[in-house]
Amino acid sequence: MPRMIHSKYGYEPPEWVQADARLDRWYKDKKRRAKQHGAFSLDKNKEVRHEQIRNSSAKTQFNRQT
Repeated sequence: MPRMIHSKYGYEPPEWVQADARLDRWYKDKKRRAKQHGAFSLDKNKEVRHEQIRNSSAKTQFNRQT
């Protein structure tokens, strides 16, 4: 049986510890890149919602006129 290593996820074989470390780095980088591009910007989402509301209200007004 391989030697078990204590990691932040419990006792695991060395291969799993390495895989967990790679996944953790990948996830951390993914979050950092998303944050740089404004994926988590609340202000940006509000602007988009306002535009959608304006567009949908303009469409309903146009439909009422015709």
